Amino acid sequence: MNASRTGRRGADDGGVTGAGRGRAATKASPRSETRADSSSLTGTQGLTNARTRLVGQRTGPVADAIVVAVKVLRAVRRGSTALWRGASSVVTPLGWTVLLLVPIGLAGGRLLGWVELLTIGLAALVMIALAALFLIGRTAVDIDLVVPHERVSVGEPASGEVRVANPSRRRVLGVTVEIPVGDALVEVGLPGLRSGDAVAESFPVPTGRRGVVRIGPARTVRGDAVGLVRRELEWATVTELFVHPATIGIPSTSTGLIRDLEGSPTRDLAPDDLSFHALREYQPGDERRNIHWKSTAKAGAYMVRQFDASRRSHLVIALSLATSDFATDEEFELAVSAAGSLGARAIRDAREVSVVVSERTPDFAKRKTLAVRALSTITRNRLLDDLAVVERAESALVITDVARVARDRVAGISVAFLVVGSTTSLAEMRGAALQFPLGVEVVAIVCDPEAVPGLRRVADLTVLTIGYLDDLQKSLSRVAAS
Repeated sequence: MNASRTGRRGADDGGVTGAGRGRAATKASPRSETRADSSSLTGTQGLTNARTRLVGQRTGPVADAIVVAVKVLRAVRRGSTALWRGASSVVTPLGWTVLLLVPIGLAGGRLLGWVELLTIGLAALVMIALAALFLIGRTAVDIDLVVPHERVSVGEPASGEVRVANPSRRRVLGVTVEIPVGDALVEVGLPGLRSGDAVAESFPVPTGRRGVVRIGPARTVRGDAVGLVRRELEWATVTELFVHPATIGIPSTSTGLIRDLEGSPTRDLAPDDLSFHALREYQPGDERRNIHWKSTAKAGAYMVRQFDASRRSHLVIALSLATSDFATDEEFELAVSAAGSLGARAIRDAREVSVVVSERTPDFAKRKTLAVRALSTITRNRLLDDLAVVERAESALVITDVARVARDRVAGISVAFLVVGSTTSLAEMRGAALQFPLGVEVVAIVCDPEAVPGLRRVADLTVLTIGYLDDLQKSLSRVAAS
């Protein structure tokens, strides 16, 4: 009896205890989920930054010390890098050598007892200290770089001007201005300037070779007399001076072998145009408005007007840049000048003109690049600007390939000028001329300073040989007259 009561009480207590534990567990589960959520929100799990790469998810004094040490090392490295850049920008190689003598002389003289070595170290220290005094302060001047002309022809004199003004209230000692001019360096020494003073100094610009001469930026230089330190400060921007190839004036009557509407008509006949040629009998298909009624009344049959075809000429000037087409640089310069003279005259006459040069094949290409580069013909200066920078290349297309590509690229060609050197054979020039359609007048201009000027015709090709640029005008006049 007692045992059964005890069992039921135990069972009841166990049930109550189990239910209480269940309720306790049930009540505790929301808090545990909250703690888990909060730890996942504030922990470093899944985060990748500099700290996690160093210490991971560890916390504590050791991890904090490692992070602080890395921060200090980074700051020291940034400061030392900035210090090294600043020092290397002002200390010359000679200055570094003298600076190296300071610890060697002082330490070596002290340890070895060499008075001479100790004296060298002290002298080097004094030289470095005195040189550092020249870096104190700033150059309170305004510098402007002026180039009067943007374009000149090769051989023409050209100059630039550097202007220095002192807008400050104190006197400025002598200033040295360095100006890069192409591959050279022009150094201009200017006297001291009082407050409000200004001075200008001109310098020559070499124009012996065509191209683009970069002038500037002008920079002031401060340093000691020995050359241990050097402080540079740039002021003006870079200015470009175009040195154009030499050109010659060509008469308007010599630029086109097929005349435009303002010139002579062609030999071709047309049923309707501006230049009257003759009368002929009416044929089926002729325009009735072309019937000449007075002649029809006299002849007793319909007579129509016949005209000479006059069309606007489209000139193509093809310049080869292949090294194999020219024997010397002098030939190539003459060819560039001839192409520029032809193009400039055509642009001045408002003719339709295209100037093309060879395109280069990349060094590691598997096959030849059949392409040409069209130069700007909007204005004379734009054309000469492009011609100022053309250069020969071994991988550039030869004249035959240039003519073939120009034929496909330029429509309505009436006259083609092929500008080559003395190494281009007659067979190659004829092959280039055959690339153009029938009816296109092809003129090959051979630039050979050692040859006698001449004119000859080979089938449908006219070959002009010039030794000087002045020969181009006379030769073209002969071609037009013939």
